Amino acid sequence: MTNESFLYRIRAGLITMGSATKAELSQRLGISFPTISKFMAQMETDGEISYTGDDDSSGGRRAKRYAYDPEYMLGLAVFLEKDETSYSIFDCIGKIKEQGVKPSVIEHDADLLANLIESLIERYPRLRSIAIGVPGAVNNGKIIFIPPYQQFLDYDLKEEFESRFQIPVVVENDMNASVLGYASNFEMEGESLIYLYFGQNGPGSGIMINGDVVRGSTFFSGEISFVPQYDKQSFLQALRMEERNSRIQLTGEGQIDAVARLIATFAAILNPRAVIFCDDEVDEAILTKIAERSSTYIPQAHLPILTMSGWRQDYLTGLQQLALHAMISN
Repeated sequence: MTNESFLYRIRAGLITMGSATKAELSQRLGISFPTISKFMAQMETDGEISYTGDDDSSGGRRAKRYAYDPEYMLGLAVFLEKDETSYSIFDCIGKIKEQGVKPSVIEHDADLLANLIESLIERYPRLRSIAIGVPGAVNNGKIIFIPPYQQFLDYDLKEEFESRFQIPVVVENDMNASVLGYASNFEMEGESLIYLYFGQNGPGSGIMINGDVVRGSTFFSGEISFVPQYDKQSFLQALRMEERNSRIQLTGEGQIDAVARLIATFAAILNPRAVIFCDDEVDEAILTKIAERSSTYIPQAHLPILTMSGWRQDYLTGLQQLALHAMISN
């Protein structure tokens, strides 16, 4: 096991447990006591952890207890939408230090985003990781599909920003981050879930199977606009979206049927526990109609639960998780 792996596990253990003795960490992590002691001595010297007191004695020497300093490293989550750029700065235990909304940068170029991040790093010099959410398909940090923002197509955002800022950068598809965040917010990390969002740039989905986000062999999974429906229509065309930049409203019977067919397709292929919709795009009446229509295509017993959630918060939570993982791995 590498030094980085030991550090990651010790950091994650302390953050999860709140505080621990060396013996507790050794037992929990399966790492030898001398190895734990060596790494924790350096972490204490660096100010990463602090001594919080001695445990009560059970007849022998009292064990020293340590806690991780949540302010030692900070993370940045930022996501790009057509009308705005939202960001969140948080500490190692997820406590939000600052949230804000800035004018959209995705209509322009990466320099505006870089300038925003640079200004935040200047105010928060302990920023140690960045997670960026984009409305497109991402292959290991490179944006490979992002209509209609062609200026970002084939742009390696991860490589460019890591080179510029010298800290880890994670770039993720918006819906992948959202389903990850939803699973965390509602303690469903091991479930199979689909997150649907119709958004400002056409529909997309995040797919989680048994707790793992599915990205696919070419990182194109979730691009449901292309799913064929009816005779010669894709899902996007079936929704009768006249302009790609206009927001979809699920008001017509044809749109309800298109979504119901998509739900039935997901149910037949992936059998998820739930499909999550953005709570500003549907209401209970619409979900009832979709569920009723879906049951005409597939037995009701196998249909997923249809529910709503706050997309923005799920999105930010997912990005925060990705940034936290990058932060404590570094």
